[in-house]
Amino acid sequence: MKRVMLEVAYDGTNYCGWQVQPNGITVQEVLNRHLSELLQEPIETIGASRTDAGVHALGNIAVFDTSARMPGEKISYALNQRLPEDIRIQMSKEVAADFHPRYVKSEKTYAYRILNRRFPVPTERLYSHFTYVPLDVDRMAEAGQYLLGEHDFKSFCGSGAQVKTTVRSIHAFSVKKEGDVITLRITGSGFLYNMVRIIAGTLMEIGSGAYEPEHMKAIIEACDRKAAGATAPARGLTLVKINYTE
Repeated sequence: MKRVMLEVAYDGTNYCGWQVQPNGITVQEVLNRHLSELLQEPIETIGASRTDAGVHALGNIAVFDTSARMPGEKISYALNQRLPEDIRIQMSKEVAADFHPRYVKSEKTYAYRILNRRFPVPTERLYSHFTYVPLDVDRMAEAGQYLLGEHDFKSFCGSGAQVKTTVRSIHAFSVKKEGDVITLRITGSGFLYNMVRIIAGTLMEIGSGAYEPEHMKAIIEACDRKAAGATAPARGLTLVKINYTE
């Protein structure tokens, strides 16, 4: 028996998120089915990040155990021949038998894309959030600096989350505008349910002039979901990568 790691990229448009659930098809369900067929044994993957319905990924991580003789690094090639075009394995390799993608110290990087122009562009509709309200990226960048460091991010936690603590650490944050697309990029040791989407929604309100950038500090200190902005739509969010620091 060996444990194999997969780096998984997917377009989340047609899936009800990562995790297997009874009310719709998920990325994990598709992986489990095709791995089981490929390796001729029941396979259950363990994912590092349970992305929501409509959220995309360039580098989510999953592991599974198998007794198959196929080398770990070859599984990516064989599996990609079976998967639908909106899911692709970027890497596969054998890892330690006790490696767990959620319990090992790691850094996650997310990107949120905003199409900011007068009218929508059809080819961007699945991968960015459109708003015609002019956004000031300098104001958004200034507000984002208050997120850096360790804070109680309860104001940015979606309802229904079951966590022991809402304290998280943000290591890096940036805002970049190229043409009509604004990209928010955030890296941290972990994120709460809907945290990045709520941060994006709050920054858009600040960028539109609804609040001054320094109001972000008061939002964090409030530890109240009602103090922050709306939850931005899932389609603008992509899990870019997960780096394991141990």
